[in-house]
Amino acid sequence: MTRDFDPRDAQVSIFDALIEARTKFGAKTAILEDQERNPLTYTDLIRAAFALGRKISGFTTKGERVGVMLPSSAGGVVTFFALHAIGRTPTMLNFTAGIRNLKAACELAGVKTVLTSHRFVEQGKLHDLIDALEPITRVVYLEDVREKVGAADKLFAAAGGFLPKQLSASSKPSDPGVILFTSGSFGAPRGVVLTQANLVANARQIAAHIELDPAWVMFNPLPIFHCFGLTGGVLLPILNGMKAFQYPSPLHTKQIPPLIRDSGASILLATDTFVNQYARAAEPGELSGLKFVVCGAEKVRDETHNLIAERFGPIPLLEGYGATEASPVIAVNKPTDNRRGTVGGVLPGVETRLEPVKGIPGGGQLFVRGPNVMAGYLAADGTIEPPVDGWHDTGDVVSITDDNWIKILGRVKRFAKVGGEMVSLTAAEDLAVSVWPECRHAVIAMPDARKGERLILLTDKRDASPDPLIAHAKAIGASELTVPRKIIRIQEIPVLGTGKTDYVAIQRMAEAELRRTG
Repeated sequence: MTRDFDPRDAQVSIFDALIEARTKFGAKTAILEDQERNPLTYTDLIRAAFALGRKISGFTTKGERVGVMLPSSAGGVVTFFALHAIGRTPTMLNFTAGIRNLKAACELAGVKTVLTSHRFVEQGKLHDLIDALEPITRVVYLEDVREKVGAADKLFAAAGGFLPKQLSASSKPSDPGVILFTSGSFGAPRGVVLTQANLVANARQIAAHIELDPAWVMFNPLPIFHCFGLTGGVLLPILNGMKAFQYPSPLHTKQIPPLIRDSGASILLATDTFVNQYARAAEPGELSGLKFVVCGAEKVRDETHNLIAERFGPIPLLEGYGATEASPVIAVNKPTDNRRGTVGGVLPGVETRLEPVKGIPGGGQLFVRGPNVMAGYLAADGTIEPPVDGWHDTGDVVSITDDNWIKILGRVKRFAKVGGEMVSLTAAEDLAVSVWPECRHAVIAMPDARKGERLILLTDKRDASPDPLIAHAKAIGASELTVPRKIIRIQEIPVLGTGKTDYVAIQRMAEAELRRTG
C-alpha cells in the first residue's frame, strides 16, 4: 500500500536499508533472481555480499571508488551490495559508451580497480574495452575472486548473516552510495555522485507514490550502470520486499517475453523502444500477467500504448521522468491515474521551480530539489561540485498542472530558432511520429544562412517526404515552421545502451550527409 513519505526515513545507509528490509519482509523471502533461475533470499544476498566483500577488501582500500562493469544479473547486484558491506563506493561503468568515454569515466572518478566477469567479457565481446582499461586500472574477474573464497570467508559470511549490522563497515547516509555517468545523449557524459540517502530516498518516494505489493516480481532488463535500472530495477524492489528479476540485456527481444511470463513478473521496467519490440515479438499471454509497465528515458508513443492494449489487454504503460542527478525518478504516472502525454505526478518530497525561457510560452525550465537530488558532479580534480542551494537544473522545459503533473515540452537544447521563432524539435519529432507511427525518427537543427536554423529529420521511413508532414501540420493547426523540409533516410536510428536516442551520433550522421550532398 502507498504511504506518506518522510525524508527522515531515508537517513539510512544502503546496507542498513537492506538489513531493515530483511527484518520487515522475512529473512527467507526470495528477493533476487536472474536467468540462471537460482533465487536468493535476503539472507543469501547478505551472506554472498559478505563473502565477496571480504575478498574484495584484500585488494582495495576503504572509501575507494571501485569500478563495476557487469550486466544486470544476480552477480552484479551482489557485487553492488558487497562493496557497500566493506565501505567502498560502486562506480558503475557504461560498457556501451565506447572506449574513449569509458577511459574518461575511470580517470575522472579515480578508479584503480574494475570488477568484471570472464563470461560477460566473452559473451559481450568486450575484449577491446578490457585492453583499453588494463593500462590505467587493474581488471579483476569475479570468477577468479570466487575461486579463492575459502573456509574463513564462508565462516565470516555465515556470521554476517546473523550479525550483519555489527560486521558491515560503518557508513553514513551522507556518504557516497554510487557514482554514475549521465547518458551522454547530447554531449560528453558527466560523473554524478549520489549519496546513500539519495538512493534510499528515491526508492521510498516511489513506494509512497505508487502502491506496491511485496508479492510482486520486478522484471529488470535495463543496465545497472543506468540509474533507472539500478534504482528502479534493483533497490526499489529489494527494499520493498519484491523479488528483483535481473536480465542482462534489453536487446534480446525474442527471449524476454517468455521469461516475463515464466518468472511471474508483475512489473516491467523498460523504454518505449524496447516495450514496443517486446509487444511485437511476444506470443499471446506472455505479457498478460503484468500489472503495469514503467517506461522512462524516452517518450512513450500512442502506438505503443495501443499495441499493448490490443495484444495483451488493459496493462497500463506508466510514463515517468527523471534524471541521473535525481537518483533518478522525479515524476511518474500511477496505475490508478495514468495520463497519456504526461510524465506523471511529482514524487512526494520533490520541490519544483520553473524559470521562464524566452520565446517559449506556457512553461518554463525545470529545477528540482529534494532528498533524492545528488551530492554533486565530479570535478576534474576529484572533488564534488554540489548543485547551487540544492537545486538541480534539469535542462528540460515543462508545464506543471495545479496538482503537480508534469508535461515535457522539450529540452532547452532541443529548441531551434527558425525565422525568428522558437520551434520545439520534440514537437517536430511528434509530427513525424503521428504520420509514420511504426517508424523511428529524430529531428535536429542545423545553421541556416536565411532562417537562422533549419530542421532536419532523420528517419528509418524509406519513402519519407515533407508533403505528408506539411499536410498533417495543417490538419492539426501546427505551424509549418515545425515541419522539417530536409529529410535524411537512414537504416536505423542510433540509440544509447539506455535506450535513449543518441543525438550526438545523429548530429554526426547529418553533418556527414550534408557534406556529401552539399
